[in-house]
Amino acid sequence: MATIDQSHRFILKRIAHRVMLQRGLLPDFSAAALAELDRLASPSKTSAGPQGLHDLRSLLWASIDNDDSRDLDQLSVAEALPGDKIKVLVAIADVDSLH
Repeated sequence: MATIDQSHRFILKRIAHRVMLQRGLLPDFSAAALAELDRLASPSKTSAGPQGLHDLRSLLWASIDNDDSRDLDQLSVAEALPGDKIKVLVAIADVDSLH
């Protein structure tokens, strides 16, 4: 089952990448953006928990912005849970923290 999920994830990533390019978005970071990222001080890492940091980059986030939006600062992802329940995560960029 995990292999099928990974295969589907790969297919979805390829589709999303192609569609972003078709819509005029730049899904890949430029060398300049990556260099700027290297210069940023990373937040202090704390233990996982309500106050801790969690790396959620492996999730298949979806933008809830309009098709013509150029700033994808809101994302969401859903996860199936046991008992026919669904957990929805919403990410909102804290753009003030980047200044």
